[in-house]
Amino acid sequence: MGRLVLLLTSPRVAPGLLTGQAWRLLRDADLVCCASTSAPLAAAVAAAGVDVVERPPALDALLDAGSAQTVVWLTEPGDTELPERLGLDFARRNKALEVGGHRWELEVATGSYDLPGARVLDLVAVMNRLRTACPWDREQTHLTLVHYLIEETYETVEAIEAGDSDDLREELGDLLLQIAFHARIGQEDPGRPWDIDDVAAGIVDKLVRRHPHVFADVAVSGPGDVETNWHTLKTAEKARTSALDGVPLAMPALTLADKLLSRSAQAGHPAAVGAGPTVTDAEQLGDLLLQTVAAAREAGLDAEQSLRSALRRFASDVRARELG
Repeated sequence: MGRLVLLLTSPRVAPGLLTGQAWRLLRDADLVCCASTSAPLAAAVAAAGVDVVERPPALDALLDAGSAQTVVWLTEPGDTELPERLGLDFARRNKALEVGGHRWELEVATGSYDLPGARVLDLVAVMNRLRTACPWDREQTHLTLVHYLIEETYETVEAIEAGDSDDLREELGDLLLQIAFHARIGQEDPGRPWDIDDVAAGIVDKLVRRHPHVFADVAVSGPGDVETNWHTLKTAEKARTSALDGVPLAMPALTLADKLLSRSAQAGHPAAVGAGPTVTDAEQLGDLLLQTVAAAREAGLDAEQSLRSALRRFASDVRARELG
C-alpha cells in the first residue's frame, strides 16, 4: 500500500521552519516532489539535504513513481487548490485507487503551525498593500484618522456594554486596523520612522518593567500593591513633577473628572469640594447625572463645558497645593 502525503505549511512561517515530525517524514519518504523546485519551501527542503523532484500535479503522473511506497508532496503555503483537487480525485476513485500497479492512500500532514498572533502579519501585509495601491489610504495622515480612532473606540465600548461577543470581536478588529494604519504611516516618517514592531516592542518592554512581581523578584500582597507599584514606576519613568501630568484633557468631562480625582487622591491631594447627594448604586447615580444634565438644559447651560471649567479650577488648585 502506497502513501501520498500532502505536507501543508503556514504562509506566516518562514519556509524550512518545519516540525520535527515533518522533517522525519521528509527524510524517510521514498520520494519528495513538488510543482516547482524553485518555490521557497521546495528550495529550503532541498537545501537541507532532502532530494526534491519536480513533478506535474496531475494525480496519475504524481503517483507514477515506480516502487515508491511513500510520496510526499510539498504544498506551497497558501495553496489550497491542489489539496482540494487531489482529495476530490481520491474520493471519486474511492479506495480502489491503483496507479502504476500500486494501491495508494491519501494523508495530510501539517509541517508548520501558526503561533498566536500570526494573523496580525496578514493585517500588516494588507495594510502595506492598501497604503501603496489605494488612493484614499495613501492620502491619510495621523491627523485625518483621529476621528475614525475615536469613533471605533466608542463603538468598541458600546459592544462591551451591550454584551455582544461577536460585535465586540468585530469592533476590536476595526480598532486594531487603526493601530496598524497609524503604524504604517509611522514607517514613512522621514526623520524618525517607526513601525508596528516598534509599537509592539514598546508596550512589551513597558509591561515587563511595570510588572516586577511577575518578571522580577518584587513581592506584592494583592491588586492594590500592583496598582501602587505601577503608578510609582510610571511617575519615575515619565519624570513628572505633578500628579496631573499626562492626563489627556481631551477626554469626555466625566471620564476626565474621575481621572483627575483619582490622580490627586493618590498624590495626597483629595478633592476639596462640597459634599454632594448620597448615592448607593449605579442606577441611582445614573439618574442623578441625568437629572443634572436636564437641569443644565433647563437653565440654558452646557453641562459638559461647565464640568470642564470646574475641572480646570480643580487642577489649578491641585498644582498650587503641590507647589506649596
